[in-house]
Amino acid sequence: MDFIANILMAGGTFGAALYCYVLGQRLKRFSTLEGGMGGAIAVLSAQVDEMTRALEKARAAATLSASSLDGLTERAESVAARLELMLASMHDIPAGTPDPRPDPEVEAERRLRFVRRRSLRESSEVDA
Repeated sequence: MDFIANILMAGGTFGAALYCYVLGQRLKRFSTLEGGMGGAIAVLSAQVDEMTRALEKARAAATLSASSLDGLTERAESVAARLELMLASMHDIPAGTPDPRPDPEVEAERRLRFVRRRSLRESSEVDA
């Protein structure tokens, strides 16, 4: 009976050793940086670092744009206040109705006069 127990014990030990060897090989393939999960984890880690840098750049650009937009908004508000002041001051000017017909003498002076002169070429053709 002891002999059969020893054989079964040796068989169990051999099975456990084989199982540990298979698990060790799987773990080795799992953790290799070139093709296993370790490689995928390393690639993902690099991508996370790259995305963090891109996020920081985007955050800096957004902060710069926001400050620029704040400055432009303040400038627009000051211009709007000045325009309101100008519009309010326009109410004090009396409304005069302009004469739709201009003065005939002024209109005559404004009218363009065209004078046509003969060029040298035309005058030589007429003389010949």
